[in-house]
Amino acid sequence: MTLRLGVNIDHVATVRNARGGEHPDPVRAAFAAADAGADGITAHLREDRRHITDDDIARLKERLTIPLNLEMAATEEMLAIALRHRPHAACIVPERREERTTEGGLDAAGQHNHLAYFIEQLTAAGIRVSLFIEPDARQIDAAIRLKAPVVELHTGRYAHLPADGREAELKRLAEAAALAAKNGIEPHAGHGLTFDNVVPVAAIPQLRELNIGHFLIGEAIFTGLDASVRRMRQLMDSAR
Repeated sequence: MTLRLGVNIDHVATVRNARGGEHPDPVRAAFAAADAGADGITAHLREDRRHITDDDIARLKERLTIPLNLEMAATEEMLAIALRHRPHAACIVPERREERTTEGGLDAAGQHNHLAYFIEQLTAAGIRVSLFIEPDARQIDAAIRLKAPVVELHTGRYAHLPADGREAELKRLAEAAALAAKNGIEPHAGHGLTFDNVVPVAAIPQLRELNIGHFLIGEAIFTGLDASVRRMRQLMDSAR
């Protein structure tokens, strides 16, 4: 089964916004990633607009020919933006202004009633909903009850462990992916994945997509985005 690669372009916008102006353009990066083998583009429109902007989302939706995955918090503002642009997919993520990056999975179990409304609205608009969750049976069960078609399993804990200490977390990811797939949910995964740690995750047979951004954009500084994406694509394919 082919494993798709979604490339997150947020941190191209981070570099742009550090100085202001128009360069580097994350939309140009999206096209470069697509040319290098990305199957989709992910962009997180945060409440504080620290990287991706409303204009970026509008241009991505207008110009992309591969699927756009909008990462968003479960707020009325973000729901209105998603319904206006109607991306292929919307991944609901936890969001705190004081964090540098998304620091963990969504508590779908604890926020069931709050999330149900957003999932219903997005689904009715033809947007494929994903929940960014920890690889935990309780969260998978919540996703089932919420009728989410996709979950993205948070790989941050796995990625930040030393190489010789990842076995238990990898097992947890594999079990969560299998449980999701068994219950008709398509499992994806992402956060903190690199050339050095991606292969064991990519080898989990039920996973259908990996979303990777920060590492690829950082590596592109040294080798170029084309080479960065192609190398990740090659490693993912080697695991299958």
